[in-house]
Amino acid sequence: MKLELYYAPKTCALVPYVALTETGAEFTVHNMNSRSGQLKAPEYLRLNPKHKVPVLVIDGEPLTENVAIQIWIHRNYPQAQLLPDDPKQEIKAISLMAWFASTIHPHLTPNARPENYCDLPGSADAVKRVGNKLLFEDFRIADGLLAGRDYFFDRFTTPDAYFFWCFRRAISFKLDLAAFPNCMAHQQRLLERPSIRKVIEHEKMVDAEFARTAQPLN
Repeated sequence: MKLELYYAPKTCALVPYVALTETGAEFTVHNMNSRSGQLKAPEYLRLNPKHKVPVLVIDGEPLTENVAIQIWIHRNYPQAQLLPDDPKQEIKAISLMAWFASTIHPHLTPNARPENYCDLPGSADAVKRVGNKLLFEDFRIADGLLAGRDYFFDRFTTPDAYFFWCFRRAISFKLDLAAFPNCMAHQQRLLERPSIRKVIEHEKMVDAEFARTAQPLN
């Protein structure tokens, strides 16, 4: 089986990168520069008209959307135990990932691209304020789910990787997250996981390469 992951630094493509690393599967990573217009290039749009990452190409066939990708990885590499064994818990894990994808992720985006929500001059701060009010409501729920627990379920599962990305993205916006100690502890715990550390090192390398190639020639 040939697997190719289309990845961009700081995006939620971190999640399938972690999941595939956890399985020990062999896969090729295509590093995409999401700020250069590369995701809207004609050749990429043929792969994914939604011009987003991640995309997991499986024997030449692209699969998009993080939740679907995580389920596919779990079903094809069950030995990695990326979702809970119990069917009821498995459904809850999928529900949790769907919440991250459909609610928390969109509530993060106003910090990065407020103009996507309102293009009136001077509106950026208001867009961020409203978005972060919703985001903090999400984090309060997540903090409660993590109370007294190391992970969302009895062991590390792929929802933990997904939430790791969500909370890490919030940290990158320099938000005051002190009200969510269980989320903070979860973040620190996952930073020690080898698969997470591997992806972060890859991210640093790719960021450095993109910065180097973006510099004007003398």
